[in-house]
Amino acid sequence: MGVFYFCTMTDYIIVGSGLAGIAFAETALQNGKSILVFDNDSQNSSKIAGGLYNPVILKRFSKLQHAQEQLLTLDEFYKNTEQKLGVKLNFNLPVLRKFFSVEEQNNWFIASDKPGLSPFLSTTLITTKYKGIDSPFDYGEVLQTGYVDTALLLKQYKRYLFANDFFEDTFFDYTAVEIKEGFIQYKDFQAKQLIFAEGFGMHANPFFRHLPLDGTKGELFIIKAPNLALDVIVNTNVFILPLGDSLFKVGATYNWEDKTNTTTEAGKAELVEKIKEILNCDFEIIEHLAGVRPTVKDRKPLLGTHPDFKNIHIFNGLGTRGVMLGPYLAKILFENIESGTPIEREFDIKRFDKKQ
Repeated sequence: MGVFYFCTMTDYIIVGSGLAGIAFAETALQNGKSILVFDNDSQNSSKIAGGLYNPVILKRFSKLQHAQEQLLTLDEFYKNTEQKLGVKLNFNLPVLRKFFSVEEQNNWFIASDKPGLSPFLSTTLITTKYKGIDSPFDYGEVLQTGYVDTALLLKQYKRYLFANDFFEDTFFDYTAVEIKEGFIQYKDFQAKQLIFAEGFGMHANPFFRHLPLDGTKGELFIIKAPNLALDVIVNTNVFILPLGDSLFKVGATYNWEDKTNTTTEAGKAELVEKIKEILNCDFEIIEHLAGVRPTVKDRKPLLGTHPDFKNIHIFNGLGTRGVMLGPYLAKILFENIESGTPIEREFDIKRFDKKQ
């Protein structure tokens, strides 16, 4: 005799409530879908993320593909989310690249002439002298930049999910997933679709752990520097982000070997050395944080549907740009699932089919 389930069908079960999980959850809700989010708080990268967004890869002076579309989606997404949660999340702040030589200035002006970069790189040098920073070669300004308060977003969105019975604060048991005709059965829950947005936790996921998610550990500080007067984001070999009350977020390191969320003395020493290269004032470390970013070897996200199970999907690999990529890619994945709109190959996990 068959087993009978008496439970309400949910449109989407979402595993993970970091930047990716929130982006997909909110996209689904805005499109009239029902959701249930599972998260046991085991992943840390979204909590300690810098939250910066900018449309230029400053290390190589290259434009992000689809940058303008991502910025437009970001603006609309966080505006709607702010209204829903009743908090301010998105802060438009200039990102200034500090120059260390005339050669760096010249490289900036050369880059500003590249196709696609002119809307994002100002050709006017910023000569402002910020107290606490020596800047004999001035700054270049990146346009259409800012940051999202990721810690507040995660805290308030989780509170919203709890208040509306959209959240299960528990470990997700992969062995309890049953593939049914047209839906997923998970314990006492049924869903039309199952989305895995677990970040680095994907390595324990039997449905997708074959994908080449690498993971890059990052460490950052919250510092107090009363003699640093800064109302912009400064980016050099680290970023310095003003939080108010003489507090600044500073980061980040990149470690491809260590896959733990534990802070290290090596990471601390590296950050302290880099801060001292920029600041000429005293600072105190208030917090030292660490997390593993979900990065992919080809630097592209992991988006798409399981090759064998058409109701099981992945949304991962956002790396260091989760606040900017999340809303844009959530929309792409949602439209793919609901309407069959193709996912571009650079994002789609199908790009690894031959390698498998």
